[in-house]
Amino acid sequence: MKFDLQKASLSKRIPAWLLDAILLVVLVTAFAAMLSYAFGYDNYSSQLNAAYEQYETTYGVKFNLTLEEYEKLTEEELKLYEQAFAALNADKEVMHAYSMIMTLTLVILSLSILLAFVLLEFLVPLLFGNGMTLGKKVFNVALMRVDGVKITPFMLFVRTILGKYTLETMIPVLIIVMLYFGSIGLEGTIVLILILLLQLGLLIFNRTRSVIHDLIACTVAVDFASQMIFDTPEALLEYQKRIHAEEAERSDY
Repeated sequence: MKFDLQKASLSKRIPAWLLDAILLVVLVTAFAAMLSYAFGYDNYSSQLNAAYEQYETTYGVKFNLTLEEYEKLTEEELKLYEQAFAALNADKEVMHAYSMIMTLTLVILSLSILLAFVLLEFLVPLLFGNGMTLGKKVFNVALMRVDGVKITPFMLFVRTILGKYTLETMIPVLIIVMLYFGSIGLEGTIVLILILLLQLGLLIFNRTRSVIHDLIACTVAVDFASQMIFDTPEALLEYQKRIHAEEAERSDY
């Protein structure tokens, strides 16, 4: 065991991250399915799809057109399309179903990811100790404070909720959702690329290879087999005093 920083190698951190990412996706999917059932998402989706089919049949049009298909519409077809679209937008029940789908999509996605992070990145590490998720446990990677002391539950909470969930996950997810629904343009893609480049830059060029969530929580990923982690700052201080005394004693000879 060594007191100086024993950074976890990328050959350990990347597989650990991949395993945790797979588990996270499985949990998010499971939570999303349960929440969708609880909130009645499928009912609103079926209602909206039925309304689309009804108006398409009534007006003899198709709503889901590519840009190329839309540009090829004749003047008469374009007029029918606009009438159908106007009638659809004037239908209060349809607009309510559409609004509920938009709202529930964000709510279910946000809650599913939050619950998965709380379970995998907060509760499990509290059980294993030293901030170890299942992936970190398998590949012998641990977390500690930057000063070599064990991380606290509060630091783990900040790392998980503020760092991983809010900044690194939900902001990109919301941008992707907005891109999908056409609520944001090129600037959304630029922000996503900048976030990715920032993370890669921190991982490669930062001395401790700490990314955003570690910088916020003042934590660092270390090799658990070789890193000395102290229970308290007092224990660290005592160790430093002992080492200093031993070095001073050796220097007298």
